[in-house]
Amino acid sequence: MTETVLETNGLTKRFGELTAVDHVDLEVEKGEFRSVIGPNGAGKTTTFNLITGALIPSEGTVRFNGTDITNMPPHERVHHGVGRSFQITNVFGGLTVRENVRLAAQSMYSDEISRREAMFRDKDSFDELTDRTTEILDKIGLRDRADVHADTLAYGDQRRLEIGLVLATDPELVMLDEPTAGMSSEETHETMTLISDVLSDQSLMLIEHDIDLVMRVSDRVTVLTRGQELASGTPEDIATNEDVRDAYLGGARDE
Repeated sequence: MTETVLETNGLTKRFGELTAVDHVDLEVEKGEFRSVIGPNGAGKTTTFNLITGALIPSEGTVRFNGTDITNMPPHERVHHGVGRSFQITNVFGGLTVRENVRLAAQSMYSDEISRREAMFRDKDSFDELTDRTTEILDKIGLRDRADVHADTLAYGDQRRLEIGLVLATDPELVMLDEPTAGMSSEETHETMTLISDVLSDQSLMLIEHDIDLVMRVSDRVTVLTRGQELASGTPEDIATNEDVRDAYLGGARDE
């Protein structure tokens, strides 16, 4: 029997008279790779923002592992197991690669490390945290660049680091917002291989405009248009859906 990790019911977000997300019902199973696609303005990123807590819905609910997280602040959702990467690279450029990963990992130990300890104890004395940081650096293939500043990394490696930051929070559900945007074909292949390798135990949700890529990697695909769910199904179902074809040919307003 399958288990549901994420469920939204009637999820709606209005900005004044504009309804950006309109009664969207999603159900993502544990271990599933779910892609969310749609024309510009379909409400994809807004839906992610509602699930991760960056926005609070006007109507509807979000449940994670059966717990209602609709009004939970973003940092608490992270502690419950919801991780996210963004469209724009979101790393601390002035810190080293190691420091970036360590900070992300340390956020998950906040209940165990007092503020006094965090300020005055030698950082190398936190053995478990140090080991976790090294483990993640190995997984994302950046251990040899651990002590360089993040803003000196190539774009593809910065995206790799961002995946490491998400991984450091030990998520059960990872939400990836266009992780290959701006990448070459080679970088895209390397990034998707990394995601497949290091996030194989997690449930994944992906926003991606590369439809060929979506069809290759997804278990199921949800199509949004003008804030509403147009279709959900296997890649094969979506590829042959006439309504989906019409939505892409017709287009929509920019997000």
